[in-house]
Amino acid sequence: MSASAHLDRFVLDNLPPEDQRPVLLLAGLDYPPRLNAASELLRRAKAAAGPDGPALLWKSGRMSWAELDAASDRMARVLAEDLGVVPGNRVLLHGPNVAWVLTAWFAILKAGGVVVATMPMLRPGELATVVEKAQVGIGLIDAALIEAAAEARAAAPVLTAVMDSDVLQAAASGKPAGFEAVDTAAEDPALIAFTSGTTGKPKGCVHLHRDILSLADTFARHILRLTPADVVVGTPPIAFTFGLGGLVVFPAAAGAATALCDRPGFEALAETIAAHRASVLFTAPTGYRHLIRLAADHDLSSLKTCVSAGEPLPAATSDAWHEATGLRIIDGIGSTEMFHVFISARGDDIRPGSTGKAVPGFEARIQDEAGQPLPAGQTGRLAVRGPTGCRYLADSRQATYVRDGWNLTGDLYRRDEDGYFWFVSRADDMIISSGYNIGAPEVEDALLRHPAVAEAAVIGAPDPERGQICKAFVVLNAGFTAGDDLKAELQTHVKGVIAPYKYPRALEFRDALPKTQTGKLQRFRLKET
Repeated sequence: MSASAHLDRFVLDNLPPEDQRPVLLLAGLDYPPRLNAASELLRRAKAAAGPDGPALLWKSGRMSWAELDAASDRMARVLAEDLGVVPGNRVLLHGPNVAWVLTAWFAILKAGGVVVATMPMLRPGELATVVEKAQVGIGLIDAALIEAAAEARAAAPVLTAVMDSDVLQAAASGKPAGFEAVDTAAEDPALIAFTSGTTGKPKGCVHLHRDILSLADTFARHILRLTPADVVVGTPPIAFTFGLGGLVVFPAAAGAATALCDRPGFEALAETIAAHRASVLFTAPTGYRHLIRLAADHDLSSLKTCVSAGEPLPAATSDAWHEATGLRIIDGIGSTEMFHVFISARGDDIRPGSTGKAVPGFEARIQDEAGQPLPAGQTGRLAVRGPTGCRYLADSRQATYVRDGWNLTGDLYRRDEDGYFWFVSRADDMIISSGYNIGAPEVEDALLRHPAVAEAAVIGAPDPERGQICKAFVVLNAGFTAGDDLKAELQTHVKGVIAPYKYPRALEFRDALPKTQTGKLQRFRLKET
């Protein structure tokens, strides 16, 4: 291992003990011992697209790869010269997916800092939790969010220096480019990504400079296959590793452009696709369901590649998107702990309802509670290993996620004879009713096949006779009215799609379902009601 460039060793000193770290598979990914991921990504981008190739596109402007490289140099100078950042310092990056945020991401890595990006909608208390956990001393904050950051700073005084985006950009404009990026080791920490809170208290996941490159050299290279002619667009914030890969790392590695939406929402997404002739889309299943309803009024014909992650892609959504656009969605399972997608498929290899096969560079298997591999056809816990892996920052939950070198994602899957993986449920979402095992996603998929249903969530509710019953929470499409008749119709519909014992014996209509900032369903909140 090459010597670390980090003068601030907080992250290095709070990594999991060696015996709790995952086995890493690095064959075929040969990186030099000294590596700064920002410099390498920008080098690749300029080599692929040329210095003048488009890097960022938005409603009122554009930035080339050479301009992005120079702008991030100037911001890196602000960090090092004005804010006193030294290698290893954590830097909070708090803002939406706009040009200054993406530029600052490269700048922090160039300065040797560790990026701690956060969702723009986090409340002050949530921000303070992240700041305290990662011991963040410096924050770059979008000007519109500075009040929330000030409240977080009051609750977490370790955050000693805050600079809003207007001041940052003004300061950077007066700096020269040509910043010499810190000579970080390939195994130096580059970012701490916090889990999105689907199960409660977030965990900080540490990823290294070489981990960032490995995303581009596995899923992006073998499944996504971007070219410099592509324009990428998506909804996930870059604080969510799905968004960081899709909107920052993958385009840079291939020299593709990223089109940025001017506001949140799926209407803005559809407008951005049409305006910039976007060819590659990253969003969650919820996003695809919304875009289906918007397709009649927006030109989505430029899309060629569509990627879904963040939550399981129901076959019903996959089929509906295919019917509306002629395109099959590339499904994938990833995790903040693993950084990005490790099981997926593209093109003719896609089997709707299946997540796909292990991405080249990764190994996946199904195992029992004792850690023993299970044969094809049996349901068990998903275990994975590859060039990335879980490294929780000072968190006892590391010992639960990594066992015998394998990363245990908390998902129940089965693998078929052809090596395809099929999602069954989260390990804590399996419903056991009168001795029958029922996977909540299967019932949700059946409900989504009814024209009245816009969204559905299913949980196990306590029942004195059956132990648990399926309880469904349903959001209706426009034009349908909640009531006992529709409830009975939906229950009958499910009985006709899947085995009758799986139907939701309880069904509640809701105006909306609880979700994380990244659009993931929070079933645990439904269980609390």
